[in-house]
Amino acid sequence: MVFSHFDIDGGLRIFTDLLSGHKEKGETVFSGADAFKLYDTYGFPLDLTLEMVEEQGMTLDEEAFRRLMEEQRQRARKAREALGDLGWAGVEFGKEVPSTEFTGYRDWDRALTGARVTAIVAEGEQVEEIVSGVEAIVVLDRTPFYAEMGGQVADRGVIFADGMGFEVTDVQKNKGGKYMHYGKVTEGVLKVGDVVCAQIDVERRKAIMRAHSATHLLDTALRSVLGDHVHQAGSLVEPDRLRFDFTHFSALTPEELAEVSRLVNEAIMADYEVRTEVLPIEEAKKRGAIALFGEKYGDTVRVVDMGDGYSVEFCGGTHLSNTAQAGVFHISSEFSVASGVRRIEATTGLASLKVMNRNQELLFEAAAALKTRPDELRDKAESIMTEMKNLHQTVERLKSREAAGETDRLLFSTHEVGSLRVLTATVPDADADRLRQMGDMLRDKAPNVVAVLASVSGEKITFLCVCGKEAVEKGVKAGDIIKQVSAIAGGKGGGKPDSAMGGGRDILMLDNALAMVDNVVSMKLGL
Repeated sequence: MVFSHFDIDGGLRIFTDLLSGHKEKGETVFSGADAFKLYDTYGFPLDLTLEMVEEQGMTLDEEAFRRLMEEQRQRARKAREALGDLGWAGVEFGKEVPSTEFTGYRDWDRALTGARVTAIVAEGEQVEEIVSGVEAIVVLDRTPFYAEMGGQVADRGVIFADGMGFEVTDVQKNKGGKYMHYGKVTEGVLKVGDVVCAQIDVERRKAIMRAHSATHLLDTALRSVLGDHVHQAGSLVEPDRLRFDFTHFSALTPEELAEVSRLVNEAIMADYEVRTEVLPIEEAKKRGAIALFGEKYGDTVRVVDMGDGYSVEFCGGTHLSNTAQAGVFHISSEFSVASGVRRIEATTGLASLKVMNRNQELLFEAAAALKTRPDELRDKAESIMTEMKNLHQTVERLKSREAAGETDRLLFSTHEVGSLRVLTATVPDADADRLRQMGDMLRDKAPNVVAVLASVSGEKITFLCVCGKEAVEKGVKAGDIIKQVSAIAGGKGGGKPDSAMGGGRDILMLDNALAMVDNVVSMKLGL
């Protein structure tokens, strides 16, 4: 609930009682719930409560207060959704609140004067006035603001009068035809019945129109390239950005995407005139106007015609006066969103220029880093990749030779436990792959070997155990050994009889863990 004037006497009495309760309990924090009660019941602004609390040497639980405020907003939002076009949060607009006349198709680039405030809603309730700082919903009898619908986002802008400003951040239209301007009073007082001016953000509207008109051209291009089975399955139109969902059975090839992009940009450069008409639906269909599948239409429809028949669609959105105003059309991505439904994301106008300039900047930076010209970048990159592949193969061969030499050295350090050769060793700077490589070599070279190798990285130990063929036949299995060795070092492990891996966290127990191997082998052999 929003109060133009709050009940200061009643609120002060309640504040005093709540404060006494906190002090009696020895608390130094004034609860967010109590602050919310003062706000919700007596209209006390949070700043005022905070000031009074600080004067008492206490702090205020602002986080809890804001959480309760958000919970109240959520309850109001759910109530609005449940009520549908009856209003919101229990408020039903009666006949005294007329439907809003939308004037935003014409003269949208200058302020609309003489609009009248027919309703104000704040904190879920209909009020007569709102003051600076209050968030609210304002309904006008006439508006140039396009409400969010048909995939097109709403206009933004300002509602203003002498000494009053209301910043509009969103606009929704209910089923009763009322345009609901969401926003916040930035200065002054706004009352029901006030006569105001309404001005949309003109540059933002231009950017939205660029994207929306390009969406129609994209629809036409997709059907031309892919076939008449393509149907729009959804869209989102934002300033210089668009998202277009359509029916198609497979991903577009690079060639198909390039052709779609070419057709859209050619239609833009053709400078097609964009005309809109309101026609009887049957006449619109005869002209070949495309309707959105599954959408319900009345007896009359608004038709947007680009290029005298190049693109003809049912549409209530806002559009350019000619296609050339869309600027550059650039496809940024194409992917699947559902079975049989694809999505294209694209940019127009300034957003496309920004993407292209950034791509060009990256191109020159990459060329400079590789010491070549931009037009030779691909050949240079392929050459470097080939060189890197050859170097990688050379490094792997050298590592194999090094591992083989180290494996031979380790075999010389084995000692006998019964009929088996046992060795334990720590291998510096070895990852899991290197340990496996060395273990495989040890196992293959000495069928009677039992080896446990360890490597330390930071605070982590990696263990590898291998058992040759003869060791496995005698019942000595790598999986059994690694479980016990890893456990001593605070870890766990497991694997196959001839090869197993494990880990540990206690580096101080590494030597004890390796020393355990002889005992485990002896027990397995029954020695």
